[in-house]
Amino acid sequence: MVISMNLWLHFSSGYIYLAPSLTFLPVALFELQMAPLRYISLVYSRPKAAYELQWHRGPVYLTEISLDVDADRDGQVERNNPNKGSWMWGPNGHGAILLVNCDSEHTCRKSLDSEHAEVTRVSDLKDMSPMVLRTSGPAKLPEGYKLTMHISQGDADKYSVENPLVGGEDLSKEVPCLWGNAEMNFYVEGLRFPDKDFEGLISINLSMLEPSSQGFPETPIFTDRVVFRVAPWIMTPNTLDPVEVFVCSTTDNDQFLKRMRRLVENSGCKLKICPEDMNRGDRWMQDEIEFGYIDSPHQRFPVVLDSPRDGDLQDFPYDVLLGQDFGYVTRTAYGKEVSSLDSFGNLEVSPPVTVNGKNYPLGRIIIGVAFPTATEGRNMTKVVQDFLWAQKVQEPIALFSDWLLVGHVDEFMTFVPAPDKKGFRLLLASPDASYKLFRGLQNGGHGQAKMFDGRPSVRITVDEILSDEKLKAENNYVQSCIDWNRDVLKRELGLDDDDIIDLPILFRVMENRAVAYYPDMVNMIVLGKNLGIPKPFGPKVDGRCALEAEMTSLMGGLGLSCTYIDDFASYHKLLGEVHCGSNVRREPFSFKWWNLEM
Repeated sequence: MVISMNLWLHFSSGYIYLAPSLTFLPVALFELQMAPLRYISLVYSRPKAAYELQWHRGPVYLTEISLDVDADRDGQVERNNPNKGSWMWGPNGHGAILLVNCDSEHTCRKSLDSEHAEVTRVSDLKDMSPMVLRTSGPAKLPEGYKLTMHISQGDADKYSVENPLVGGEDLSKEVPCLWGNAEMNFYVEGLRFPDKDFEGLISINLSMLEPSSQGFPETPIFTDRVVFRVAPWIMTPNTLDPVEVFVCSTTDNDQFLKRMRRLVENSGCKLKICPEDMNRGDRWMQDEIEFGYIDSPHQRFPVVLDSPRDGDLQDFPYDVLLGQDFGYVTRTAYGKEVSSLDSFGNLEVSPPVTVNGKNYPLGRIIIGVAFPTATEGRNMTKVVQDFLWAQKVQEPIALFSDWLLVGHVDEFMTFVPAPDKKGFRLLLASPDASYKLFRGLQNGGHGQAKMFDGRPSVRITVDEILSDEKLKAENNYVQSCIDWNRDVLKRELGLDDDDIIDLPILFRVMENRAVAYYPDMVNMIVLGKNLGIPKPFGPKVDGRCALEAEMTSLMGGLGLSCTYIDDFASYHKLLGEVHCGSNVRREPFSFKWWNLEM
């Protein structure tokens, strides 16, 4: 085993000989002229390999100094890893990992732990990355020499180092010299996630300073360096197992909650209901937050991303979700108008994919924006887009969603698990599939079957839908928008037509943008093999809704069970559906993000 060892030597005059023992390294004796030299690196073959020092005309002090981190990512701080001063991606990569300390150890008067100048509870240390200063040598160094730990001014707002013996927030801190064979433990916490102005890498330096002549500053004669990468925020796709489902209680959604409660219980996860005094009538749980997580070899916990929409649910993620081992992060669009596209129904993530030989084992983030050539239109605000791109591990895809009145990608697409090598299917809303279904009903003698049967609204027959030229023209436009997105998704996710299932859904146009004509079945909640789907109230044939029958057949081929939830009055008429009104926290990926090949 080859070990790297940093040695600091002090002498008053003359020169020394450094001779590695021939017992361990078969190299010849060599001489180093030491007139200008103070520091050398020695590589030797065992942790306690012998070395010989021969000196002339002066005292020699030989000290090993090492600032150590978990550079091999096994959860332990190894001694003087030769790769600790750099960072490399991949299963054979190296470099330490740092978590943003964005949870709160306190349940009362909450604040992010990263906002505290000092560690207030021992439990907070497990959210930080350990760092160890190790020394080996004489019990005392010559007078005037000292160790300092220092960071660059540009990194000062990105992390902090905690140690009871090294206080303060200065860029440079003197470290007490615990000489002999000693260790000093430090804990490093991240203060910021990667973003447009911060790629996520930080470094910490340890220097030995030598006193200079009077009136001159000390001179650094040795520096050790370690590098961390701040862990990214990672989203979780529908194919991961659900842990908790979140919905809101309102004055008009009792029946919706009953069906959701039954679905969640059958799926083996927990239901968390946000009461009306907290949500203040804002039922759009999906739009307010997105669940993700952060991960390192020593710690992992969920982190909620709070959207800049800031509706009446705005206090829920901070006041309720933030807690011990449950983090919080947000991005605020200062001075910028926030649009509907900044709600997180417009933020999704694909399952893992391989595209033209490139692996995305954590999937790819999907957002909706204006059409690329549009000079006007709504877009997701830049601060959120910058944040998502900066995480690196789930390279985003931008779809065209501004054609929708609400403007969210979850209005025309979702992913469901599949029991094959691909592991999932992309579901797309399809007016063409809907017209094909309705023409089949008409040809089968069911043209007088009525939509919205059982609802206190105007009933319309299959014949009337098929004869409505205005509706047909609107849906031709909608289909062209979805087809454009279909091509983007096929290209960016490496999909074939067999990986996509078209769902029979019609739209209508309001204010020059589209909304669902009947409850939008693609806007579903996915809980393992159980799907909670908006009840479409389609035309009935032999007492059964034809739209439900088609959906059940399509999903049944994947081994998925469909539960149809009546959200017509409480969500659909307010331009949302089941997915818009719910949110799911899921298990994290088993794949470790630092093993990505970049």
